[in-house]
Parts: sequence; C-alpha cells; structure tokens
Amino acid sequence: MERERRRYQTSLEDSTRWDGFELRPDDIVISAPSKSGTTWTQMVCALLIFQTPDLPAPLTTLSPWLDMRIRSVEEVHAQLAAQQHRRFIKTHTPLDGVPTHPGVTYLAVGRDPRDVAVSLHHQSHNLDRRVIATLLGEQPPEPTPADTAPPDVRSTFLAWLANDDSPVKNLDSLRGVAWQQSVAWSRRHEPSVVLLHYGDLSHDLDGQMRRLAHRLGIPVAEHTWPALVEAATFEHMRQRADDLVPDERQPIFKTKRRFFRTGTSGQWRAWLTADDAAAYFERLGALTTPDLAYWLHHGTLG
Repeated sequence: MERERRRYQTSLEDSTRWDGFELRPDDIVISAPSKSGTTWTQMVCALLIFQTPDLPAPLTTLSPWLDMRIRSVEEVHAQLAAQQHRRFIKTHTPLDGVPTHPGVTYLAVGRDPRDVAVSLHHQSHNLDRRVIATLLGEQPPEPTPADTAPPDVRSTFLAWLANDDSPVKNLDSLRGVAWQQSVAWSRRHEPSVVLLHYGDLSHDLDGQMRRLAHRLGIPVAEHTWPALVEAATFEHMRQRADDLVPDERQPIFKTKRRFFRTGTSGQWRAWLTADDAAAYFERLGALTTPDLAYWLHHGTLG
C-alpha cells in the first residue's frame, strides 16, 4: 500500500505533478534539497547507467526535474514515458511527497546546511528571475537598479536561518532543509532508500560510486571505472556545464558555468561570527536529532 503523500508547493515546484505518473520497478528517484548535490548524483547515475562519459543527451533530458513548473506536466510525463534506458528522475520534493513503488530506489542526498546556505546565496544571483517568471506565467519582477548593492553572504545566511515558513511552501531555509533531511533520515534503514552525502562524494568519489553501483545492481567492468570517476569530478562537470546544468533547456541561468561554482565546503567560516554559529546550532538542534545533525555535518566518512 502506498504511503499517504504530503503536498509540497513552492515557488518553483509542485509535488502534485507526480500524480498519475507511472513509476517502473527499476526507476531511480533522486531527492535532495537545492544545492545539496542533486546534479552531482544525477551525473553519477548517468555514468553508471550508460557506462561512458559520452552521454547520449544533456543531463536534464536524460533526468528531467519532474515537479519543476516551468514545463507542462504532460510534456515531462511523456518524455519520461518514452525513455527506454533505466530512468533516474530528479526532485527537490521530500520523500514523503513522492509516490512509493515496489522496486524503485530512492536516493536522498545530504550536505552541511551551512554550505547549502552559502551555495543558495550565490545561485540566487545567477538565476534570471525575469525569465523564470515568464515561463511560470507570472509577472516578471522589476529590474534591480544598477546601483543597488546585493546582500552579502552573512545577511543571506541569517535570513535563511531565521526563516520560519512551513516546509510545504518553502524548502530553501534551514527549517526546510532540516525537514527534508529528517524525512529521509527516518527512512534510512529501508532497503529501497540510499543516503549519499556531499562530503563523502568529495572525499572518496570512487568508493561512493562503487557503493552506489552495488546498491543499484549495476555491474561495471573494472577497466571502465577510471574514466567514469574522472567524468564525475567537479572540475570535469564544470567544463561540461552546457550539457549538465539543470535548466530544463531554458535560459534560467545567467551563466551556466557559475552553477558549478567551487564544489568546496566550509566557505561559511569566512562570514559567520561566533554568535552566528551558536544561533545556527541552537536552531538546528531544535529542528533535528543529534545523530542526523552529526551526519549532515560530517557524512559517513568525516
């Protein structure tokens, strides 16, 4: 019996777009908060499935973002229905908003929330919100005056920290990130759920790719591994930004290469004061369990 699903409807996504979608027994669903390693995980899945760095199509074509509202749901469902390869589907919807189906593997990706906040700050300046609003059928925002100074990282972080919107409406806050990760953490022992961590991918990409191949039941010839692992490195992905950014083939990013900014962790240290850090840990402690908080900060290998 399928679990009752929670509805999430954010500024860009609507989980009801999963309604009526026919999952296949070997599908892979990749669920993670924004800027937590979703695209990286999609790339790893693509390399494992196609067994070559030379992918047959752009990543967003191979692995569409099902609940993103800039394309019609009918178009996305039809695109996925036509795929003959093993499907790997992107979503930023928490696992309790996604349908369950026998045989489907659900990949949940974690990252230090402080790094998520910094990455969200930089992405916000790379999104073309006028293009996005037009695609959503909404009124485009007024252009920002040229002499307006953008907020710095610390200001953005503190707003992200304090935001108390319900996660069903906003997942791009500490509350939203903690909620989504808590849902995945509560299901981590289920055979169909695999947890990955951004830090683990950074520290041992080869080992994490082999682990995932094993969990997905995908055999890979030993001589093939070096090329696949190299293609999944952050620098290699940045060089292929035109084919890998999650833009749904629409000009929603001002600069595609800026989507793959640094791939590093810990940049928040340059911005946060001791009081900021204390406020963060207090807030996170109220939103998560200690074991989840430890995993978010350290991964499995940290």
